[in-house]
Amino acid sequence: MNRVILMGNLTRDPEVRYTSGENQLAVARFGIAVNRRYQSRNAQQNGTTDVDFINCVAFGKTGETIGKFFTKGRKILISGRLQVSSYEDNNGQKRTSTDVIVEDFEFCERRSDAEGGSYSAPQQSFGNASASKPASANEKFYDVPDGVDEEDLPF
Repeated sequence: MNRVILMGNLTRDPEVRYTSGENQLAVARFGIAVNRRYQSRNAQQNGTTDVDFINCVAFGKTGETIGKFFTKGRKILISGRLQVSSYEDNNGQKRTSTDVIVEDFEFCERRSDAEGGSYSAPQQSFGNASASKPASANEKFYDVPDGVDEEDLPF
């Protein structure tokens, strides 16, 4: 069985490219930094964390979505399989590459949390009616005003 599950922060913005040919396929490449569960003595003494940097590749809709919604620093949970490839570079040297092929992913934080901000509900008006405020400060949903047609809603 070849199954990998990782949670970490993106080390760079995903790079999305498309294959050539009639049926183009999105290919997103990105890296994630994963903290090790147990720290080395050196890391403990220096107050640092041991981190592994993992290369990841996602294809199709998964790759497009990751490219659209994730940026450097965002936390992501991925699952997939480990793939080791070997190839010859331009100088004739044999190289190997180890990547996680992403099959599934999950968001681990809200966009506002990742940007360092706090959640604030959108202040929009629908037609002539405006959205009413939530019933309590902890509530994050707004009531749809009377007389607003569903076609006028932005979602």
